[in-house]
Amino acid sequence: MPAHFEIRHTVGFEETNLVGNVYYVNYLRWQGRCRELFLKEKAPGILAELRDELKLFTLKVECEFFAEITAFDEVSVRMRLEELTQSQLQFSFDYVRLQGDEEKLVARGRQRIACMRGPNTATVPCRVPEELRLALAPYAVLPVAAGSAW
Repeated sequence: MPAHFEIRHTVGFEETNLVGNVYYVNYLRWQGRCRELFLKEKAPGILAELRDELKLFTLKVECEFFAEITAFDEVSVRMRLEELTQSQLQFSFDYVRLQGDEEKLVARGRQRIACMRGPNTATVPCRVPEELRLALAPYAVLPVAAGSAW
């Protein structure tokens, strides 16, 4: 199995609903957080580009749930690169509840991102920046072929 970028999170009461399990929207928040921390740690130059004209538009987000988690559960959010085109990326996210030495997959998600540049009134697709492609290479689900978009 390919490497993944991981963040760990302890669920708080504010992330649960009246029934006591995690409210679904938090899984999507954790996807965004994982993606942001990846950029901070593995591709910090992209953060500077985001302050300029680079934009990472989220085109699609999904999450499928297999088991419930509740307050104070420890969760590992594991991101992998599923697909890379010239201007888009698709990530997969595994949500794993950690209990001692045991791990249980509780949800799986995906996120499709488009790279764009330009002012808000004239934004156009652009190539995935080189720094980002190189930073993501170790987390690719499929091996990188010679002459690919990489």
